Amino acid sequence: MNPFLIPLNDWAAGERRFSFQAGTEFFQMFENQEILDADVNVEVTVHKSGARKAEAVLCLHGWATVLCDRCLEPLTLPVDAAPSEVLTPSESEAEWDLSQAVYDYVCLSLPLQRVHPEGECNPDTVRFLGLQERADEEAAPSSPFSALKGLFDSK
Repeated sequence: MNPFLIPLNDWAAGERRFSFQAGTEFFQMFENQEILDADVNVEVTVHKSGARKAEAVLCLHGWATVLCDRCLEPLTLPVDAAPSEVLTPSESEAEWDLSQAVYDYVCLSLPLQRVHPEGECNPDTVRFLGLQERADEEAAPSSPFSALKGLFDSK
């Protein structure tokens, strides 16, 4: 069953608002393996101007859980999108399926690089990858004498 269907024949011209939820099951329907869990509220405003002419504007607010690119632990990210694109159905549609648009907008709202804030990654993974040592080195103030550090320790 698709909850993102808007019946176009059931009402006259004018504006209507619809509210939907896109959860984990919705993303599983698309066989999406990146989004592990989600709860996104989808607000749709549809303006119908004739028997078969309609336009929709979507607003999406909520969250989605994906894997962190650095430590591969679950990471919950906000979903907050109000695309400026106005959607229009084909004139032959009696019901307008917005599920693909909702799916696309949620996926596009997620950042390309998905990592925990500094210091929140799994410490065992960070230690295994040597990321902590590199972060400490980068955070250390640079000194013109840092190249001499450990010069006599090799004997």
